[in-house]
Amino acid sequence: MAETAKERQKEIGLEAGLGIQIQFVSRPDADLAFEKLAAEGKGKGIELLSVQESDGRAVIANVFVPDGQLQHFERMVTDYLAERTDSIGRSRDNKKLLNTIGSIRASAIQGLWTDSPELLPTDAEEQFWWEVWLRRNKDGVNAAVNDFRRLAAMSLCQVSEAVVHFPERSVLVMFGSQQQLAQSVMLLNCVAELRRAKDTAEFFVGMGITEQREWANDLKRLLQPSVDDDEAPRVCLLDSGVNRGHTLLEPLIAANDLHAVNAAWGTHDAANHGTGMAGLVAYGDLHERLASNEPVVVRHRIESVKLTPNQGANVGDDKHHAQLFVAGVTLPETRFGQRKRVFSSAVTASDYRDFGRPSAWSATVDSLASDDLGEGAFPRLFVLSAGNINDRAHWRQYPHSLSLNQIHDPGQAWNAITVGAFTEKVLITGPATTNFEPVAPEGALSPFTTTSSLWDRVWPLKPDVVFEGGNAATDGVVADNLASLELLTTNNNPGTRLFWTTNATSAASALCSRMAAQIMVDYPELRPETIRALIVNSAEWTPAMLEMFPPHGARRTKQENVALIQHCGWGVPDLERALWSAGNTLSLVVEDELNPYVKDGSEVKTREMNLHSLPWPLEQLEALQNTEVEMRVTLSYFIEPNPSARGATSKYHYPSHRLRFAVRRPLESVENFQARINAAAVREEEGRVATPTDSNWLLGDGLRHRGSLHQDVWRGSAAELASRGFIAVYPSTGWWRTRKAQERFDLPARYSLIVSIHTPETGVDLYAPIAQQVAAQVAVPVAVTV
Repeated sequence: MAETAKERQKEIGLEAGLGIQIQFVSRPDADLAFEKLAAEGKGKGIELLSVQESDGRAVIANVFVPDGQLQHFERMVTDYLAERTDSIGRSRDNKKLLNTIGSIRASAIQGLWTDSPELLPTDAEEQFWWEVWLRRNKDGVNAAVNDFRRLAAMSLCQVSEAVVHFPERSVLVMFGSQQQLAQSVMLLNCVAELRRAKDTAEFFVGMGITEQREWANDLKRLLQPSVDDDEAPRVCLLDSGVNRGHTLLEPLIAANDLHAVNAAWGTHDAANHGTGMAGLVAYGDLHERLASNEPVVVRHRIESVKLTPNQGANVGDDKHHAQLFVAGVTLPETRFGQRKRVFSSAVTASDYRDFGRPSAWSATVDSLASDDLGEGAFPRLFVLSAGNINDRAHWRQYPHSLSLNQIHDPGQAWNAITVGAFTEKVLITGPATTNFEPVAPEGALSPFTTTSSLWDRVWPLKPDVVFEGGNAATDGVVADNLASLELLTTNNNPGTRLFWTTNATSAASALCSRMAAQIMVDYPELRPETIRALIVNSAEWTPAMLEMFPPHGARRTKQENVALIQHCGWGVPDLERALWSAGNTLSLVVEDELNPYVKDGSEVKTREMNLHSLPWPLEQLEALQNTEVEMRVTLSYFIEPNPSARGATSKYHYPSHRLRFAVRRPLESVENFQARINAAAVREEEGRVATPTDSNWLLGDGLRHRGSLHQDVWRGSAAELASRGFIAVYPSTGWWRTRKAQERFDLPARYSLIVSIHTPETGVDLYAPIAQQVAAQVAVPVAVTV
């Protein structure tokens, strides 16, 4: 069979290495010696392609054997049967491997299938899109791809032009049946793994209205919407309006929840933007919902305020936009003031001339968030898009273009969650996509997102987080949008089509707003400051993001970490991490306040700090000893803005107050800890930069305290963490202290503090001992005079 395959491969003119693929199947309940397979193939071109379980009773390993190496396995069998030894008497039988092999056979499709078994059709003639993982070898990146294309064409299978390359694999998609694929043993020889390709948005937008309506009706039958009462949290879209007549939106938005800042505009969506945002807020990326038969439970609802009739329609300066925002927030609150809601806006200025400096628009967002007119009684949560790179020429300059395009107004607002975009969308399907490849690799920043890389260090670190925003594609000459690289959502004209696509930071901000509402559902009493902190605290950088901004030395410096955050925020949030504490990951949430200042005679002074004793699981942490653990601290509060002194030399002019956190060091007494905090407060007031003293923090004191949300990550041994069970929250100077005439110095400052610790999977349960220590209160604050 090997000689036949070799001759046929030469006849066709394949470019990659000649050979055959063999499948090893272990006996039931026996472990296949995978390490032995890999070791025996070293230096001979033999490659272990994939390993999987079959029915829970056998283990299957697929191995590629190059031309001329099949006799290697024959010798192993011969040596085993003859019980041969080498020249010094050592056994050459390879029993560890051969005793576990139940059968050796040419690889079948089922053996290469590494996806869920139920996703492989039972009908061998059913055609569908496959995700084909090809091996890459020394003969070149394109050899295996070219071979596969040639063989697939002979089997009448359709193969996409787009290919995604990884260090050891190349991935493409193919349309065909199992029967077609099985026609050629050589076709299977190219393959390392087979999976079912995920549907893309292009699949659904390419349908006619009749077929789209059938899909939408199927989804609606699975929908379990929230009750239309004031208990359900709302996401209030400040956008271009929403067309409620869409079959998937009507159950989630009431007629009296549609508003417009200008009654003459009406509440409908003519721009085809707000309706798309509503679809993402309700369902997330719709193609993921349509591809599933699971119940769709939506426990939040939607409100809409038409802030603009069309993109770019509200011409004017930032003061004009600020007034529109005030009107937009007031409309639903006047009618339904008792509701919990998230305000979500993807409307931004078309330029980025502020470079982090507050504008009238961003300051208005900060003012509304802090509720300064109500002296902080009813704060609001705002989710804002970072703004987009719309120039296609810049997409071709990715990733360098990211540093050149800065976050748009009002994304610099201190109190808002500013959302950038990343992407996992790299699969290109659909017509007219020949020679196109995704611009961004999987898991990297979206080519549409903007950053704060050029902002001065006194302004906040933005964006805060990133969500899926889609990808662009390029053929090397031009860059363009493709539906398969975008998010599927609801269309504004459901009479002609129900589904359409959207992308960029608008889509990302809608997904973030959805997550905020989902947290509100489970924890309706949490403050807006806390929900913001939970989202950011749950975020993590993808491997692709870390590869985009690699360290220049052996270890990433603190300044390099700042640059990473200015581009990627703190990464991609995870709802489960935000909601729950598991055995080896737990989060402690504190909602508290302090009085930062006090008037002493004619002088306003710093008044107090809060010292939080944390219920660490000391015994469990000490048992881990030198195991590396991670502690993440997030401090979130809302400042009252004062943009009147814009451009002033004092860095204290904009925020009403500033808060800081510090963690006790190992072997440091509580008294010495307090003394260190007092010294730090004085040092900052005098404008002296803190000297880094703890290299275990990603940012450290001098870099993390920017804006009104501060986060840092400490990594070290579990034993060292066990002795750090105190965290202080203390004030720094703001205009409440320096502007005595405003008489705001006696106001309290609310804050939310989240401390999470994470260990590797060690079998040590951190959560249970804390649950026994703490009932309702997770940390006890002690007010200490500074």
